[in-house]
Amino acid sequence: LFLGFSGLFTWLFGGNDVFFADVASLQAFFSIAFWTLFFVIPLITMRLFAEEKKTGTLELLLTKPVSDWQVVTGKFLGTFLLIAIALAMTLPYYVTVSFIGEVDHGAIITGYLVLLLMSAAYISIGIFASSVTNNQIVAAIFALVIGIFFQMLFGAFASVFSGFLGSFFDYLSLSSHFESMARGVIDTKDLIYFFSLIFMGLFFAELALAKRNVID
Repeated sequence: LFLGFSGLFTWLFGGNDVFFADVASLQAFFSIAFWTLFFVIPLITMRLFAEEKKTGTLELLLTKPVSDWQVVTGKFLGTFLLIAIALAMTLPYYVTVSFIGEVDHGAIITGYLVLLLMSAAYISIGIFASSVTNNQIVAAIFALVIGIFFQMLFGAFASVFSGFLGSFFDYLSLSSHFESMARGVIDTKDLIYFFSLIFMGLFFAELALAKRNVID
């Protein structure tokens, strides 16, 4: 689904595709991947813990000589590898635009980097959502609801408020950091933001598992 949508809207549709824009750039791809991954990742992560809890295999997994944190990070890395492979399969786009004209290699490299960071952040959120329920659909919806705040609402709040509140909501907005890096700028505050979001999602997922173990 990801490769299909990203390919169609990068090269053929959307009004901002490569051939329509007549520019050797992958900004069209980064823009559509920004939204495609937002919807696809919760569908991938929704069953990571929810399905295991529903079928009872989570108890079997937790009896193995591994910690809750190792289980959480293992599922995170497995899902991240899947997304990384999907993004690697779009590298021919990079080769193609390089033949069309002169490309900004720095902007493309940082564009792929921010897609990986954004994916990792949403994977961690999806894992947390899946860790607090045994229903896949609920997990997917919960992850999307959380993601909507970072994807859209915080940015909307930033445009409404001014001063400290405006700056605060702008910093919380994932789209703000995404756009900054997609333009080819690597800022420490953007990296701190993404790594903090990743850690918080995994940390709360581990807490959910630990709480369940205490209850059990």
